[in-house]
Amino acid sequence: MKMDETNIAIIKHLREGRRSFRMIAQALGIAENTVRARANRLIEEGVLEIAGLVDPEALPRHSAVIVGVKLKTMDLVKKGEEFSKLKGVVSVSVVTGRYDLMMVVLLNDDFGLLEFYTEEVSRIADVQSVETFVVYKSYNLKVPYIL
Repeated sequence: MKMDETNIAIIKHLREGRRSFRMIAQALGIAENTVRARANRLIEEGVLEIAGLVDPEALPRHSAVIVGVKLKTMDLVKKGEEFSKLKGVVSVSVVTGRYDLMMVVLLNDDFGLLEFYTEEVSRIADVQSVETFVVYKSYNLKVPYIL
């Protein structure tokens, strides 16, 4: 699908929260059916996913951490998929640099960092090392609530 200015504008309006196709059409000066058709096509082609997201800082007794993972294997995509299925994992990225994977993990009082490492990460083979970055303050970090 070609990403033109209209598609990008529609995505930006949807990113700002729950907004009707009618409101987006009025803001962009186009027909509501055009917005609906383009959004549906973006969804069908896997470019756009509409989801409810939460701000971890707004959730009582919740926190987010970023975890860098160094692996003993070069099968990075397979390992990324394995990590993506662990409890608390919001996202996993295969990256360059000193880590092979970077994860965003959502924790709470009942499922903390110790439980994440001892109950979840310990099940994954070929982990050489991990480093945790606790998120004290974030800007625009919104995650699906998955715990």
